[in-house]
Amino acid sequence: MKHYFAKAFIVAACVAPSLMSAAELKGLNVLMTSADAQTQMMGMVLGGSVLNDQKKVLNITLCGPAGNLALKEFKAADVKRPDGSVANPKMALQGLMKAGAVVNVCPLFLPNAGKDSAALVEGITVAKPPMVAKGLTDGDFNNISF
Repeated sequence: MKHYFAKAFIVAACVAPSLMSAAELKGLNVLMTSADAQTQMMGMVLGGSVLNDQKKVLNITLCGPAGNLALKEFKAADVKRPDGSVANPKMALQGLMKAGAVVNVCPLFLPNAGKDSAALVEGITVAKPPMVAKGLTDGDFNNISF
């Protein structure tokens, strides 16, 4: 029994700091590059949980093929949910923006897509590399890529 409590104490001592630091985090930075609708949707689902359930800040930067989600003209593919209903990563992104997520596209996306900022969905801006870098190195945020 004595060994059980010693092991439990060691586990608690190791886990507690990470739980406390997670509670102190300000939010999440999501870097999305995948063209895959399922992958994009998973990023939106996790981002939505951070923004809506945990009440944390959500920053999303779209690069490469994922940048298409930022274009007014782009039609994203639907993805089946576990309950059989469908979801759409572009619609999910717009919902996250309405809830307060900050969304931008990599500065290289528009020129390489032959577009300008007029092609972007309202509320999406072109990222400024120093600001993105500052966010990625901010210890108060976790970073995740899709």
